[in-house]
Amino acid sequence: MTMGNKTVRLTKHTGDVETAVRGLGWEWCVEDGCANYVPGEAVVVAEKEADALLDAADTLYDMMVQAVPDDLPDAFLHVLGIPEKLWPLVRQSWNDERHWHLYGRFDLAQTPEGPKLIEFNADTATSIPETAVVQWASLAAAGKNDANQYSGLYEALVEQFKTWRMLNDDLPPALLLTYIGGSDEDETNCAVLAQAAREAGFDAHLCPIEEVTVSTEGAEKGIWAQVEAEQWQQFPFLFKLLPWEQIAWEEPELLESLTLLSRTRNVVIANPAYTLLFQSKGMLAWLWKAYPYHPLLLEADLEPISGKYIRKPYFGREGQSVEVVDRVRVTKMEGEYDAQKQVYQRWCDLPEDTNNYQYQAGVFWAGEGCAIGFRREKGIITNLSQFVPHLVEG
Repeated sequence: MTMGNKTVRLTKHTGDVETAVRGLGWEWCVEDGCANYVPGEAVVVAEKEADALLDAADTLYDMMVQAVPDDLPDAFLHVLGIPEKLWPLVRQSWNDERHWHLYGRFDLAQTPEGPKLIEFNADTATSIPETAVVQWASLAAAGKNDANQYSGLYEALVEQFKTWRMLNDDLPPALLLTYIGGSDEDETNCAVLAQAAREAGFDAHLCPIEEVTVSTEGAEKGIWAQVEAEQWQQFPFLFKLLPWEQIAWEEPELLESLTLLSRTRNVVIANPAYTLLFQSKGMLAWLWKAYPYHPLLLEADLEPISGKYIRKPYFGREGQSVEVVDRVRVTKMEGEYDAQKQVYQRWCDLPEDTNNYQYQAGVFWAGEGCAIGFRREKGIITNLSQFVPHLVEG
């Protein structure tokens, strides 16, 4: 990828990616269509630029942590749009290191001046199978097993799960990973996480969130799921691929129960509630105020800014309700988040290839920057945009 003229360099692939995934023993991690939107080519990234992406993730994470006021005052939580029902759990998890942030994904733009933060998917980031397994399998399918690739997400997740278990060694290491029922994508993401958790010493079980039983009273107080016919198990560790803000808005009784169970140490939850501080797009404006003109940041504000900018909802997902403005409206993605608070961020051109696809770097953080993947689109990046593998050249 040549940043001087923003031209993306690609190398062609051949081979059956899905067959390669299955050949590596990860056949269970290929949900319907997972490999189908991975094209037969890869982005070529210079080692110096790949290192800069991982370093940016580390630096940005530290900046976010340092920018959060220790006592999490009401005014700060208001600025970030955190639902008030979540404030107690956000504060509790922030002040107790046993509530461990497992992973998140930084979306970055590569520019001639270096990487720039677009946003941080800190709570429920997906594209784990693609980043950890499928993109490496794409190299294997092309006969490029010796190629260098920054795809260390799985190994980093194992270490993160080990740390989480160690910090909570007073609890039995039984982990329930939950997702929205009917979503093959979410289930497959959880399956990769479960495999990493088992390698870290957890007894891990997958379950749709709709099938979980939550009890706040008596001897059955805790999180329960059916693991076999007529056999139920209690899980002191819970991973939920369900956004915290969605729980607060749509499942207030569940939130109340989780808050109580967390306070009484009947359950510890990942990703913890405080990750919503980083997930909020309001953090982009807060960071710019804390670190004005930092080379990793794009100007962001809670009011419209001059010149070309992008307007996006605080808790929007998958590119929905995003608007690009350059004196007049240029592009608007329809979605369900129009009524949310908005943040205004300076427009940044993404690098392009010769077919006018724009490329956005996704850099996973799991204790440290550990893996890179690219999404490409002719327009705003969404969950349907192609995932493009990469290889690193020295």
